Order: sequence, then structure tokens, then C-alpha cells
Amino acid sequence: MNKLNYYVVLLIAAFVFQVTAVSAQQFGVRGRVLDVENYQPLAGVSIRIANTQQATSTNERGEFSLSLPEKADTFILVSTFVGYKSDSTSVSLNGKDWEFVPVALVNEGSTLEEVVVVRRRERVSEIALLEERKASSLMLEKIGAQELSRKGVGDAAAAVSQLSGVSKQEGSTQVYVRGLGDRYISTSLNGLPIPSSNPNLKNIALDIFTTDVVDFVGVDKSHHSSLSGDFGGATVNIGSKDYTGSRLFEVSVGSTINTNAIKQWDNFYLQQGPNLFGYSDYKAPADAQGSYHFKNSWDLEKKTVTPFNFGVKAGDSFKVGDEGRLSLFAVFNFANGYGARDGVNSNFSAQGAPLKDLRQSQHSYTANTTGMLNTNYQINAKHKLTYNFMYVNAGNQYSDVFTGFIRDAGSDAENYRGTINRSTFSSTQLLINQLLGKHTLTDKVDLNWGFAYNHVKGDMPDRLQSMYRQDANGDHYLIRINAADNHRYTYYLKENEIAANVSGSYKLDGDKGKVTFGYNGKMKERSFDVMQLNFNIKNGQQETTKISPSNLDEYLGASGYGNFYDLIGFAGNAFQYYNGDQDIHAAFANIEYKLTDRLTGVLGLRYENIKQYVDFYSIEYRKGENTLKKNGFLPSLNLKYELNERNNLRLGASKTYTLPQFKERVRFPYEEVTQVIVGNQYLYASDNYNLDLKWEMFPREGELYSITAFGKYIQNPINEIMVSSASNDISYANTGDKGYVYGVELEAKKYLLNLNNNKLSVGFNTAIMKTEQKFNPDKVSRETDGLLNIDPTNPSSKFTGASDFIVNADLSYVRNFDGGKNISATVMYNYYSDKLNAIGTGGLGNWVDKGMGTLDFVLKSKLTKHIGVDLAARNILNPTFERWQENADPIRVLSYKRGAFFSLGVNYRF
Repeated sequence: MNKLNYYVVLLIAAFVFQVTAVSAQQFGVRGRVLDVENYQPLAGVSIRIANTQQATSTNERGEFSLSLPEKADTFILVSTFVGYKSDSTSVSLNGKDWEFVPVALVNEGSTLEEVVVVRRRERVSEIALLEERKASSLMLEKIGAQELSRKGVGDAAAAVSQLSGVSKQEGSTQVYVRGLGDRYISTSLNGLPIPSSNPNLKNIALDIFTTDVVDFVGVDKSHHSSLSGDFGGATVNIGSKDYTGSRLFEVSVGSTINTNAIKQWDNFYLQQGPNLFGYSDYKAPADAQGSYHFKNSWDLEKKTVTPFNFGVKAGDSFKVGDEGRLSLFAVFNFANGYGARDGVNSNFSAQGAPLKDLRQSQHSYTANTTGMLNTNYQINAKHKLTYNFMYVNAGNQYSDVFTGFIRDAGSDAENYRGTINRSTFSSTQLLINQLLGKHTLTDKVDLNWGFAYNHVKGDMPDRLQSMYRQDANGDHYLIRINAADNHRYTYYLKENEIAANVSGSYKLDGDKGKVTFGYNGKMKERSFDVMQLNFNIKNGQQETTKISPSNLDEYLGASGYGNFYDLIGFAGNAFQYYNGDQDIHAAFANIEYKLTDRLTGVLGLRYENIKQYVDFYSIEYRKGENTLKKNGFLPSLNLKYELNERNNLRLGASKTYTLPQFKERVRFPYEEVTQVIVGNQYLYASDNYNLDLKWEMFPREGELYSITAFGKYIQNPINEIMVSSASNDISYANTGDKGYVYGVELEAKKYLLNLNNNKLSVGFNTAIMKTEQKFNPDKVSRETDGLLNIDPTNPSSKFTGASDFIVNADLSYVRNFDGGKNISATVMYNYYSDKLNAIGTGGLGNWVDKGMGTLDFVLKSKLTKHIGVDLAARNILNPTFERWQENADPIRVLSYKRGAFFSLGVNYRF
């Protein structure tokens, strides 16, 4: 708390100092720089006034603004950009304070084609994105293709975790922004929403988006009216590649090796069925009554560890007619990865007695196939159409063996040991189609629109679980505590989503600002079908029949059907299911207005009409349906005060909400190894009030210092929590009246050395924050008509996933040589402090993930004009991940090391 007060005082002091010490520049030049060939704005163009020290560079929209140290009637404006001919323009103020100057640059021709291509593809360079951030009236944070390449970041999830206040949960696809996780984040591609393929999550796994298809990843932490109102922590927007360069064709190959997996090289086992590329044609039998219809074996299959990746990129542009240009860009990538881990995975009572005291050994395999086609048609300087198609297949396999004491299987912890085998394969197939348009209708009116059709298919065709024990003589017997101990589980998820964005803006006279009106719509349908077939061992067989753990098919296969076991699970309907429909229609308006030469305000209002319907059926609970309706009136205010050319002070305030997900509102069970999760049909949306105050300084081109103080007040927060029941099920509830999140973020980008061909830079960001919520068991019981009762061990807690302290730091060196050759080396360190994983109830202590730091090193080199080589070493320190149950005497419940990752890649550009 003292640290937070210190930084808030520092921020206010900086504001007072700048306001009183800086005098306004009252005259100068503004303008915009375009590529004369395709009418596209050029970012990062160096702009200077001849014979002075006054200089700047263009932002992502090609815009610039430059003040004069003293008023002059005429001066020369010089524009330079690598790969383009320099331009010198004479400017006459003619008695005016400001003059607008359009600049058109011409590329130098085919002799420097390679340089032109590279520069065009670097419009999302670090410098350009900082210039955009500096010029914007809103709070923007983006990490672009250039920085992602320098840091060797491989996917969008890793990209987001490089930004301030963001952390990625170990062993999960989830990211946390300012201590708020999946339910408080929204994900979009080019501003249009993306559905999730995981029934447990709201957002799609960001790691399926490889950086080859990404131009930038942006995070909006401060809400404004054009963003979805389902906003708590942030909105993550992925910008797909927008190719506008000359002909390109590049091939790359490589490999990533995990040190843990290498140790298992000759002993690596996974389930049968899925192939090397992450596909499987296996389907669960439609009807297993009467005979055994399963094709896959219960027994694992030995795999050859062959880590590799390859990719192809191609792009070109063509002139169409007198004014048009058509640009095409395509990417295809495949990458796989092998992993292994060994460690503790246990479950203890509130008194510290072991329920399951296990050692977990895991083999894992991932395969990711990505394809993207981007088509841009620049009709003329005023009209542009873009079509984006993306296909992603992500296959994940896990083979887990849990061995140790299982209380319900016997009382002798030393001799009566049990083993749980679980083999899992899941696949995600995502199809995205987007059509986007940008139009300048008049000098004052712009129209932007976008339509998307997305389809997601998420399958888990055959999850297998078996349990057996070993007695004092070393003999093995299957465990049958209940029928579900040995089972095969299947789910199929399908989701179709249609989304639309339309907005029009009108520029006010005198360059005072603009007024924008718009519509956002999202309509999606989801079906989720699940079947679990329990291999119910007949009475007495589990006690008398010795088994061979390496040949489970002999007992749980076709030969054992009807003799050794019966199949249970077809209670009148082969599949349990839930279906969901969600329609959200939003209208928004905002006015951006320059109140003074230095102060700009953006006042917005968003209205959302929300309807979410679910129906469900399961064997354990009664069939049902319910509908959630909400009308959201969501005001927002963003202020920007330009202290001078290099300093901004910003304020953001807004109201938003957090919507429950389909799965959270259906009375439908989802079973894990140690717990059962059941939805709550009484769950409703929470409301969020957000406040941000930021100071940012841009001392030199490509450099940044910023301090942000933020706070969030959350009414009726939603939590996943254990309910009071015989089986200690997990459910979801509005667990209290309110919760708080507040903290400070610091960010810095600085060149330690910046000579012609040598650059040494350092980047640093950190977040110090506090989250708190209080529980109200009476509220939960009252609002659910007594269906749910909770008994939290502590009256209050942090929000799950929240760390008090997060640090990201990097040190980077870049050296350029003649002939287009270069080398870059980057060292990165990431750390998060202890974070709450699960809320303790019924006397159980909270589950807490201990703080952990990771160290990575990336080396990239362009050896010739055509050949590049990439080397990377990740998780070099290989720290131990630990989760503790904080009873009176804390107990370690999860522990493992991921191993280090070493990768080598080679690319050739034709």
C-alpha cells in the first residue's frame, strides 16, 4: 500500500511540474506521408526542418506534427525513409500559425527491392507503434512484428505476456491482465470477435496464433465506446498480416527440443489414434450397447520423438487499372513440440490427511497447423477492401500416470499403492472469414465496416482413464470404487458465430476532432455433446483377477465385455448435452474534441442489448433451460493532455460488465481427475467501474517512460468456488457484493547505444497491484434459492490468478552490416509473484502458485541477402513450479519442472 501511495504522489507531482513549467508552441506544420504507388500511409518516416534540430517521425497513419522553435514564414521540410527517395518540400505559413503539408514518397526502384520489402513490412516497427501510441487520443499498448521477431516470440500468448501488467498462467493457455483472468478478457482479430474452442474458457487459446500470421498484438486496458462492453481486465486484439510489399517467397525449417523430452527419447508413450500432424479420424461409437465398438486400444503406443517445424510465406502485389493495386499474402506453417514432466500432484484434507498423495509423470505432444490468406484491394486513394481467411488446427496429446496413495483404494499407504492412467487427445479446428472495408466518402466523412463468419470445432474423441492397485506381493488388480473409475470420455463442441462492425465518423471544422457513430453485432450458437462410458467391473472381479498393466485390452477390451465388465452410461440418451444461443447488439457514439491546443477529450456512450439462452440435459440432473437478459448503458471518458511534444498525461474512466459463459449457467457436470464442476443457472453478470491515470514520456525516437495508476471496482464478482456438498463439487456464483483491483504499472524503453549500425536497448515493465474481494455465503444461498451453499475458509481473498508483482525485462543488441546482413541478440527475464489458484472452502487452505522467474535468450542473424538463422534457448533456469495448499501447516500439492527448450531455425528468401 505504501508503494502504491508513493507512485501516485510521484505521478501527481510530475503532472503539476509539467503543467507549470512547459510553455506552448503556437506554430508549426502538420502533415501525412503516403506511398505514391499504393496510397498507403508510411509509418516511421523521418521528418525534419532543414537547418534546425526540430525532427519527428510519422505514426502508423502516416501523420506527423512538428512545432517550430520560432515563427518563420518559409522553411524546408525534409522527409527520409529507407528504400524511398528523399523529399524536400518548401512550406509557407503565409501568416498562419499552422500549415498542413501532404507528402508523397517514391521508392527507389528494383535495385533496392529487398530493402523496400522489409521497410514496408515494418510499418508495425517498434518506433512506429510508439509514435501511434504518442499521437492517439486513447490509451494504446501494442507489440508489433519487429519486436516479436527480435524477441523470438512464437505466438500471440507469449506476445501478450511481454506487455506491462500481463502474465501467463503456467500449464495453461490463459493470460491474466492486471490480476484478472479469462472471464474478464475479450479477444478479437482485426477488431472482430473470435469464439473459443474450449468449453471451460471464454477466450480462444492465444498460442494457436503463430507470429507468422500476426502484424501486432494490442491490449486495451482502458475501455472506450467502440470496444465490447464485456470488459474487465482488457481487450486483446490481434492484427493479422496486411501485406503491401513487392514479391516475396520464403521457406523456413527448424526444430525445438525440450530437455525433459530428450531424456525420454527411447521411452516416450502416447495413446493410439492421432497422427503426427494433430489430426484423428477417430469417433466414439454411436451405440455401444450389445457389443464392443471401440477402435482405439487401451494400451499406449511408443512414439518416435521427431521435433520439427516448417513454413512457407508468399506475397506479391499487382497494379489494377490506373489507380488500383491488389496485394496477396499467404502463410502456411506447421510446428510440433514434445514435453515431459515428473513431480508431485496430490490432494489433502483441511487437517492435512492425504486423500490422494501421488507422483505424476506426463508425456505431451502438440501439433499446430496454421494457414492464412490475406487479400488487399486498394481501389484508389479513398477506398480499400480486405479479405482475411485463416485456418488453424491445434492438436494436443497428454499421457499422464499418477502413482501413489489413494485413500479410497485402501488404508495401507506403503503397500496398497494405486495408479491412475489418463490419456487425452483434443483438437481445435478454427475457420475465420473476414471482409473489411475502409472508405473516405468526403474530406470529412469516413466509413469503416467489417463482417466475419467464424466456425470452431473442438473435439475430445476418446479420453481414457484406468485405475489399478499393487498389493504387497507386487500383483496388480483393477480398482473399482465406483463405476466411473475406469471410463472412456468424449465431447464434441461446435460453434458458429457471425459478427459485424460498422462505424462512420465526421471530422469537425478546424481540425478540432471528430464524431463517430457505430454498430457492433455478435450472434453465436454453440452445441456441446458429451458421453462418458463407464467400464463397470463386475462384483468381485477387481479383487480376484490379476491384470497386466501393459495389456489392459485383455481385460477392458472386447474380450472382457459382458464377462469382466458392463458398460454404463446410456441412460435413455447416448449423449448428454447443452446448447447455447447468444445475441449481442450494440450501438455506440463518441466525440473526440480538442478542447485546447493541448487537451483532447473522447466522450463515449455504448448501449448493449444482451440475450443469452441455454438448454441442457444430463443424467445426473434434471433437464432445464434458462435465459439471461441485460441492457447495458456504458459511458466512457478518455482525456489526453499534451504537456509538450514529448510528454502526455492521460485519464480514462468507464463502466463495463462481465458476462457469465454458457457452461457456467447450465446444470451440467464436467469431471476432472480430482473434482467435478457443475454450472449455476442463477448466475448473472457483474458490473465493473474502471479508472486509469497515466503519464508517458517519449524522450527520443523509439524510447518511452510511463507510469500508470489504475483501479477497478467490481459489483457482484463471479468466482469458481467449492460448494458445500457430499462430493465437494465446484460451481460458479456471484460470491459477494464487491471486489477491488488497484495498482501501478511502470514501463521503460531506452537505447543505451544508438549509433549508425549498432543499437543496444533495454526494455522494462512492472506492475505492483492488490486485489481483494469479500465473500457473502448468505447472498449466494439467497440468490440461488438454496441450490448452492458455500463455506469459504477465509472471509475474503485475492482474485484468482492475481499476482502482487510482475516484471518483464529485456536487453537487446542489433548490428547491421553491408549487403542487408545483420545480427540481433536478446536476453529476456519474466517474473510473477505468488498468485491465488483456487479459493479454499470448508477449512481447506487456499491453493497458491508460488512466484517464479524465467530466463530466455534469442539470437537471430541474416547471414546473406537470402539466408537467415535463428537460435533460441528458453526457460534456461528451469525453475520448479510449485502449488501449495495453505493450511495451518502448508502442504505442497503440485510440483514439477518443464525443462529447458532449445530451438534452431533456418529461412531462405528467394
